[in-house]
Amino acid sequence: MSQGRFITFEGGEGVGKSTQIRRLAARLGATGREVVATREPGGSPGAEAIRDLLVKGAVDRWSPVTETLLMYAARRDHIERVIRPALARGAWVVCDRFADSTRAYQGAAGGTDPGLIAAMETYVLEEIRPDLTLIFDMAPEAGLARAADRTHAETRFESKGAAFHARLREAFLGIAAAEPGRCAVIDADQGLEAVEAQVWTTVEGRLAVHG
Repeated sequence: MSQGRFITFEGGEGVGKSTQIRRLAARLGATGREVVATREPGGSPGAEAIRDLLVKGAVDRWSPVTETLLMYAARRDHIERVIRPALARGAWVVCDRFADSTRAYQGAAGGTDPGLIAAMETYVLEEIRPDLTLIFDMAPEAGLARAADRTHAETRFESKGAAFHARLREAFLGIAAAEPGRCAVIDADQGLEAVEAQVWTTVEGRLAVHG
């Protein structure tokens, strides 16, 4: 059985992750691999139910600590029911957000104690860690403008204010700088084809797709 690999996409609001995940999943699938494209919060029925609690409603609906606990409840169900089984059977899992989003959104931008987040990572993730994390970088103003053009009800995090989103960008870039072996920064302020090419080149180079 071929080895399963775990790729995560991270970044602020409106940076274009969802489109590029679909494109990468299609290209990986064309190589004959089983590909599971999923998302967080969500990805399993239970986690999707928790997602509704997190991404809809008033900005102050939850405190950052409560958000962290909800995120990790959803993440554990997602790992148990989707991610771990897929990796065990040799599939490549491509996920829109994972633990780095909690570090950035609830931690650096929201103010949750990083010690709590680190403890949650240890006990909830266990051995599940991304092989490669693509961090989509774009000025927050540009990303939020893109996000505002979409018609959807999931606006709670988009509405947290300019200072929050500035901290968020710095947090993601800080994660990339701290873990260069796992992370690669993608310039999301390019055309779709240019971003797709950068993503594919990175995945090919880091994970030996044709190996």
